[in-house]
Amino acid sequence: MSASPAGLQGVFDQAFAGLRQARERFEPRLIPREVGTITTVSTGIATVSGLPGVGFEELIRFAGGLRGIAFNVDEDEIGVVLLGDHVHLHAGDEVEREGRVMDVAVGDALLGRIVNPLGRPLDGGGALRTADRLPIERPAAPIMDRAPVTVPLQTGLKVVDALIPIGRGQRELILGDRQTGKTAIAIDAILNQRGRDVVCVYCAIGQRASAVAKVAAVLRDNGAFAYTVMVVAEGNDPPGLAYIAPYAATSIAEHFMAAGRDVLIVYDDLTQHARAYRELSLLLRRPPGREAFPGDIFYIHARLLERATHLRAELGGGSLTALPIIETEAQNLAAYIPTNLISITDGQIMLSPSLFDLGVLPAIDVGQSVSRVGGKAQPAAYRAVAGDLKLAYAQFEELEVFARFGARLDDDTRKSVEHGQRIRACLKQPEFAPVPVPAQIAVLLTLTNGHFDALPMDRMADAERAVREAAGHLPEDLCERLESADTLRDEDRAKVIEAARRALEAFQPGGTSTEAAAAAAPITADRPETDHGTQERR
Repeated sequence: MSASPAGLQGVFDQAFAGLRQARERFEPRLIPREVGTITTVSTGIATVSGLPGVGFEELIRFAGGLRGIAFNVDEDEIGVVLLGDHVHLHAGDEVEREGRVMDVAVGDALLGRIVNPLGRPLDGGGALRTADRLPIERPAAPIMDRAPVTVPLQTGLKVVDALIPIGRGQRELILGDRQTGKTAIAIDAILNQRGRDVVCVYCAIGQRASAVAKVAAVLRDNGAFAYTVMVVAEGNDPPGLAYIAPYAATSIAEHFMAAGRDVLIVYDDLTQHARAYRELSLLLRRPPGREAFPGDIFYIHARLLERATHLRAELGGGSLTALPIIETEAQNLAAYIPTNLISITDGQIMLSPSLFDLGVLPAIDVGQSVSRVGGKAQPAAYRAVAGDLKLAYAQFEELEVFARFGARLDDDTRKSVEHGQRIRACLKQPEFAPVPVPAQIAVLLTLTNGHFDALPMDRMADAERAVREAAGHLPEDLCERLESADTLRDEDRAKVIEAARRALEAFQPGGTSTEAAAAAAPITADRPETDHGTQERR
């Protein structure tokens, strides 16, 4: 049934009346928009004029969706750090203010993903589904919001957990020459967090794509990718991306810390970060200082690492533990960047090229390594068995120098040297093979009680594996006490030593090699110990 002409005319009249009223109520408004122009463009930076209201570190939008950060805010022009490829930019192009600072996507959706510092996926896994974003530059938690470091962060490395312990909320620097195993220590710490409810963030700064792919493969093969976020700025990326990478990674980690979770973040490495900042500063014509670094190079790392902390229980009790990595040249600790970071952090793990060449892996120089906080968070069982270990090892290293010259040693000195050799043998460990706490304590107890001293050195590797295997069969309640008890009870100590003594019976001078091989078989089937000196450590 069709409508009558009169009815249609009424509908049209009402529609026209509504349009007329809307037109009469409309008041045009002008929205001011600052538009500037590019003055010059060079590698990684651009100078812009015509934006008088821009703020420091405000985002600037260029043609093609490229963004930059306002770094030099002068009266006549602005120095902008570009966050992408600049080949399509030309002098005279228009730019606009965004009215906000740089931020990054955060949330559980990032777990198991590889992203760049802008939050864009690099793993081909599709777009990130997260609604939360945080600025990459955020103030560190005030002193009154922080709690003491009381809980250990187990790395699975015997030499670290026993002699250079790390606590949750600590900043422990890893430094050493190129190709001495710095990254391997950090990756071992990430692998050991499996099942411990610790979120890990690995930030690669200026690394080769092949090195990043290797780290991703190791994490994936060892089941650590599910609780890890990788933030990657490759070596061929613009220096602006390398500069913002650690700040973006820290904001991602702080999101989990604010939710009450424990987080471990690795910066690999801050030497490349400092070089990227130096490049940007020199291009922006900022005055150079020592080693051509700008005067605020200390501040950029201080404000980054100060964000690592342990929050009070009223604020969720979360923690952020930082493991920054830097590269030294010829073990020069007095260089500008190493001295800066040593003064900022709560301790350092120093790696020695000479130990690496000798096949002592991890090649940690115990004498030059220190943890200024973690000892207070170390479990009681560790303190009981490793209290005098560092001193004994330091004495051995001094005596070893004299022994090399063929000097005649008295019996006590010879015993100290032989005991030190067994300490070094027990602290050796292949990469990507973290050792659980009960096994570490069993080995250290056996070592400090002298049960390894009667064994020949060529059987130490098998004997140490046998003790770790025996620790795997300890009662579950005993293992829990070893990890969490306030004191190491005498009966627990006796049970561990008895289990180790039985495991070492096959390695006594009267034992057969067949028995020794059988005792060590469950572990050697997975990872041969003979690879200690040949495994590649980066």
